[in-house]
Amino acid sequence: MRLENEVFVVTGAKGGMGKETVKRFLEEGAFVAAIDLNVDGLEESDRLLPIAADLTDEDEVEKVIRMAYEKFGRIDGLLNIAGIAQSATPIEEVSLADWEKIMRVNATAPFLTSRAAVPYMKKQGSGVIVNIASISMVRPRPGLNAYVASKGAVVSLSQALAIELAEYGIRVNVVNPGPADTNMLGQFASEGADVDSIKETIFRKSVPMGRLIIPSDIANSLVYLCSKEAAIVTGSVFNIDGGRGI
Repeated sequence: MRLENEVFVVTGAKGGMGKETVKRFLEEGAFVAAIDLNVDGLEESDRLLPIAADLTDEDEVEKVIRMAYEKFGRIDGLLNIAGIAQSATPIEEVSLADWEKIMRVNATAPFLTSRAAVPYMKKQGSGVIVNIASISMVRPRPGLNAYVASKGAVVSLSQALAIELAEYGIRVNVVNPGPADTNMLGQFASEGADVDSIKETIFRKSVPMGRLIIPSDIANSLVYLCSKEAAIVTGSVFNIDGGRGI
């Protein structure tokens, strides 16, 4: 098993990508602290610690990272999967409150979790952080202004941390998913739009390989990036997108 007895904190653990990632990491022998606003249905075991938390609250973030460390004795990796969408909205109609909410969840939360986890990794002399961004920050769509900005911030933060933390044996990478077949995809549509039609006519047809990305595509890429097979990979941005970013 590629992640045997290593400890990972996974945010957004109840979403499509997060749930599949928790499953894959457990299959690969890892211990997992699964974090989300609501963790109902995730049952604690010797290898799985579900924790409900608001990842935009710095005190709660410090607490959940500490709980993961106290439960498992170390933190080998952090996977920031939690995020929210933006319904397609012209810039002049985007409220400051909506902008700030998207930035808090998509960019500030990964900053807070990284800040909380890094001291444990430094103490160990090793660790890995993988942040989920989006192929939309490479090829934006109209109306996703705040979302694209938030994901661009995640990439810049990740690469800044990669160079800062390299001397401590901590790797930091990014995965850019393409349009994914999850509940979140429909949330990018403008208000009142036919979500099923948009999935087919816009999102699927934008992928050169002809299908939407599925959660296991992302989970498998995260297994690789967190494994010893990627021991020299840091500061990289992986487009898991079926060619959407070309």
